Amino acid sequence: MNFLAHAYLSFNDPSLIVGNMIADFVKGKQILQYDDAIQQGIRLHRSIDTFTDQHPATAAAKAFFRPTCGLYGAVFMDIVYDHYLANDPQHFTPQSLETFSARVYQVLTGNMAILPDRFRQVFHYMQQHDWLYNYRTRQGILSSFNGIVRRAKFITVPATVPYAVFEEHYAALETCYTTFFPDLQAHARHFIG
Repeated sequence: MNFLAHAYLSFNDPSLIVGNMIADFVKGKQILQYDDAIQQGIRLHRSIDTFTDQHPATAAAKAFFRPTCGLYGAVFMDIVYDHYLANDPQHFTPQSLETFSARVYQVLTGNMAILPDRFRQVFHYMQQHDWLYNYRTRQGILSSFNGIVRRAKFITVPATVPYAVFEEHYAALETCYTTFFPDLQAHARHFIG
């Protein structure tokens, strides 16, 4: 999953939000630098990623991207899942997504001193361009895909290629999301007890 889902599956707990959002930037024993509640958020993030990667609906969704994007299809799929979450009326309205995004940015800003340096750089752009809210829009998805292509060392296709897959298979990918996300939400709730 991508940033929006990780934030959402922190269930409004500030420590879980911080840990869940920074987890990809915390390597090995660096986790021990954080208090127990943030460590729990880091572990939650990793559990979410493992569950997502092993879910049959995710495998089906990634198959749409594989012919043109290879293994990077998984990265694009994470962003696509955030798009469907952002538009899922069971979880967000445009107004509640805007409020939620602002709250996550506020929590992260309040913990700036403990954020990993690399995440601080990412967070600057996340907040400046309101990534969490803009996953809702198709333009936001294309912008996210462009960012991946810019940063990825081994991807050889322009962002328009995975975006075309997203558009062509929009309904089928949404079905994958609706099959998968309730299972993920139950998994995350169980993980934190």
